[in-house]
Amino acid sequence: MSFTKTNILHTRGILLLVATTLIWGTTFPVLKAVVASVSPEALIAARFVVAALVFSPWLPRFNTRLLRDGVLLGGVYLASYITLTVGVETIAASQAAFVLSLNVILVPLFGLLLGRRLQSATVLAAGLAIVGVGTMSWEGGGFGVGDLWALGGAISYAVYILLLESATRRHPPLALAAVQLAFVAAVSTLWAAPGLGTQWPAITQHWGQILYLGLVVTAVTTLTQAIAQKWVSAHETALLYTLEPVFAVVFSFWLLGEQLGTRGLAGAGLVLVATVLSQSQETMVNWLKGTKRPAKAPLCDEMEA
Repeated sequence: MSFTKTNILHTRGILLLVATTLIWGTTFPVLKAVVASVSPEALIAARFVVAALVFSPWLPRFNTRLLRDGVLLGGVYLASYITLTVGVETIAASQAAFVLSLNVILVPLFGLLLGRRLQSATVLAAGLAIVGVGTMSWEGGGFGVGDLWALGGAISYAVYILLLESATRRHPPLALAAVQLAFVAAVSTLWAAPGLGTQWPAITQHWGQILYLGLVVTAVTTLTQAIAQKWVSAHETALLYTLEPVFAVVFSFWLLGEQLGTRGLAGAGLVLVATVLSQSQETMVNWLKGTKRPAKAPLCDEMEA
């Protein structure tokens, strides 16, 4: 594959991931109207059932490897949702956003365990991104039990990003998304089943928001991630995901009238600088050397097992 074509595909992947974080940024204003009356477990179940129904035509009839990878991805994905949901019940959402952003450094660190090289620019960009998210959201205070649950969410999602990078090379994105969502929908429905009867009136009251969360925030972004990570490395993906709180601040300011102070602007600026740094460093090196962008290194067999 030529450098030009590889560059174009990489750029497409970057744009898809930026679009993904933009969609995620709309989640908080939508959730604010729903979580007051719908329990977290019922909300997770409802949004994933909606998303799974959309992708049901692409469920494979029988493909053992695809089912295995999809169930593994779905399990790790659900673990990140549950741990973060439990954490948010005891700490502020902004604090949880900061803890979750730690996956920007967890992904390359886990990559080291798989034999990957860790570039200095990656460390610098990750550090800037964490400082930026912290500047926007951290309100002080020590780490407690809720922070540990949120950290579990960050670790789970870092593993998910690495697993997805490997799985996207082996399976069609639509089928992979279908298996993931079907598994998460089934497990989360079982989790929420004891209280679904009492929650049903609240769910029907907020059907518009739940459809948006299921169709757009869950179904669309699951697919865009699966497509984009064919062309974008795991550590770049984690760094781009730190744009989510930036977009969340923007949409909260725009839709809810929340204040966007100096600290919020400064933090958002640091995240944007980190994102630019992560892209410009490799592009500049390739241009100076006159070589094509190196292909993504394959993951170790342990990640494919």
